[in-house]
Amino acid sequence: MFKKSLFKVEKYIRANEYRGYDPYDTLKSFIPFNIFGRFGAMIAIQLQKRNPINIRPLLGVRKGINPKAMGLFLKSYINLYKITGEEKYHKDSKFIFDWLKKNYSKGYKGYCWGYNFDWANKDEYLKSYEPNVVVTGTIIDAIFSYYKVFRDEDASEIIQSASNFVAKDLPIIDIGSYKSIGYNTHSKNCCYNASLYGALILSLSDQLSGKNNYVSLINQILELIVSKQKDNGSWYYSYNIKNKTERKQIDFHQGYILVLLNDIMKNSSINKNQIENSIQLGVEFYKNEQFFDNGRSKWRLPRDMPTDIHNQAQGIITFSKLSFLDDRYYLFAKTIADWTIYNMQDDKGFFYYQNCNLYKNKIPYIRWSQAWMFLALTELILCIKKMNNESN
Repeated sequence: MFKKSLFKVEKYIRANEYRGYDPYDTLKSFIPFNIFGRFGAMIAIQLQKRNPINIRPLLGVRKGINPKAMGLFLKSYINLYKITGEEKYHKDSKFIFDWLKKNYSKGYKGYCWGYNFDWANKDEYLKSYEPNVVVTGTIIDAIFSYYKVFRDEDASEIIQSASNFVAKDLPIIDIGSYKSIGYNTHSKNCCYNASLYGALILSLSDQLSGKNNYVSLINQILELIVSKQKDNGSWYYSYNIKNKTERKQIDFHQGYILVLLNDIMKNSSINKNQIENSIQLGVEFYKNEQFFDNGRSKWRLPRDMPTDIHNQAQGIITFSKLSFLDDRYYLFAKTIADWTIYNMQDDKGFFYYQNCNLYKNKIPYIRWSQAWMFLALTELILCIKKMNNESN
């Protein structure tokens, strides 16, 4: 069942040549929404993101290739190569690696990437391809997987170059005795998952260089994240330096944090005991409080609707990657995938954006939906393969 679903979404992605729409791509329209300033642009994005009818063609918004999606596709193809050993997935991986190597954001001190559209929130307006650490971290994680499998020295050089972007272009923010890495080049606040993506890039660079250039900074970031974990195991989304308050948002970013903590722990010379305890506490909260027993995710606590495909995908990824901690997580990853395939995959292969109370938003977003579910299913099948090998 999982392989059938995987190959259906893979076929859809290939048919669209990696192009598609995004929930946040409204500002690609010929309508100058930003004429009303940052808030006008933000309102346009938020309204369009909630619209279940895809009017983007009417607004002049064209399908595009999203660098973050390409990073997710790269990791998915590498997983498929591990699963099948088929040379075509090596070729697919090479194609996307070469695309990422060519299509990075120029003018910075190291390799970096951003979204392929302008976007705005209440704090800032960012131009298309303006780099940020989350997109860059997602891509570098995939490039590291590419390096481990195919030993391409260009991949190693790109990863070490990206550490210069993190250390020299992004703000390093002091929070007491801790440190945080800015989301983008002019961030002033601390986003927890963004800081961890920065720490991941630095840890991978250290591993490849054979040096501990960044171990002190990595430890200070990890200590911050552990200090911000609540007694129940959860994390909020961010910390406002000026107001000393947190943005109380609990959703798929909990899964991000757990996977990133685990990956950094594996790839860096740090004190692992405290991180392991934090992961154990966090993953139990994630499973017990952010999902129903049938595998349907809650949206943002305490709200449980709509069911968002990104929450579903991240759940599959997190519980597959942390299955070594407990067999329950492996089984729960399968439960989430079962529910998602049955309730949110179209006969044409693509996955829906959201499953709401009275309707489904079926717009087939390429990054938010297809890329994440493609990766999630490859992670699950890779996990199943590993579990079967261990039981034989």
